[in-house]
Amino acid sequence: MAATVFRRSHQFTSVEVLDLRHFSSADLRPLLAHEVECWGTLLAWDYRSSAEMILRYVDAKILPGYAAVERGNIVGYSFFVYEGSKGVMGDLFVSPRRVDARQIESQMAEHVIETLQQSPGIHRVEAQLLTHQSGHLAAGFTTAGFQRYRRLFLSLALSGHDGPQFPPLPMPSDIQVRRWMEQDYQPAAAVITAAYRGHIDSEINDQYRTHAGSVRFLNNIVRFPGCGVFDAESSFSAIHRPTNSLVGLILCSRVKEDVGHVTQVCLLPEYRGRKIGENLLACCANSLRNRRFNLLSLTVTEMNQRAVEIYKQIGFEEKSVFDAFVWEG
Repeated sequence: MAATVFRRSHQFTSVEVLDLRHFSSADLRPLLAHEVECWGTLLAWDYRSSAEMILRYVDAKILPGYAAVERGNIVGYSFFVYEGSKGVMGDLFVSPRRVDARQIESQMAEHVIETLQQSPGIHRVEAQLLTHQSGHLAAGFTTAGFQRYRRLFLSLALSGHDGPQFPPLPMPSDIQVRRWMEQDYQPAAAVITAAYRGHIDSEINDQYRTHAGSVRFLNNIVRFPGCGVFDAESSFSAIHRPTNSLVGLILCSRVKEDVGHVTQVCLLPEYRGRKIGENLLACCANSLRNRRFNLLSLTVTEMNQRAVEIYKQIGFEEKSVFDAFVWEG
């Protein structure tokens, strides 16, 4: 990875963009402390465990990425990962205390885009940056040939276990909703693949397109702390009673001591419109509320208007809008 120097007019200092693998966790830790604060403020998300995982990978020299360095101090960083023929931008963060933060972010994004697009064997690149407002980095991505999708970050206030519960909704007599079980793992991958066939979200995340990809997605959600810590107690499955088959699911992770985040909710297409999804959401929210959680969040693609309407009818409020970018080589 080549180094690039950005010079700011009106100042004599310079910022260099260097290979992240030249640095140690001690160099990056002060900046990550700012990022932890940012995630907590913007998304009510405890980012400390993710930050510690990043620092371990940095020390192991196995995390490809870039560091923006000024006078020996890291003021910004980004990293990415390779998944077969796909590259994924994992994060991009610059200290918000800098007046030139936006300029450095754009330059670092260009570095990552160029690196991934020119990497041998890479035919697809994905990026979703939750802490960046929609439009902030769009120019660099769209100029490089990326498709842009606006996504919403929504949250639902939970008033605690003494607050009112979601009213029970009429459920089809042939459907049972129960807590997630380990035996649901493989059937859930099949449901995810079927639910997202032809769906806008399968354009954003190509894991949804195949059974093997859905298994990898579930593995990241359920068995690894990549998106908070999986919370089986607030995750539920919808079962078709006559065939005892899985037809829908909701998965939730704990992203802060009192905050849950829906990592997946989907139904087989033929079961939509029967209030099953709303029941899954109600079960998840009530479980969290009963355990004194204060907030439930989720993300949804803006073009998925029916889902957006359902979430807002339930009481979810829009907190921020961010972009997802996809490039197909």
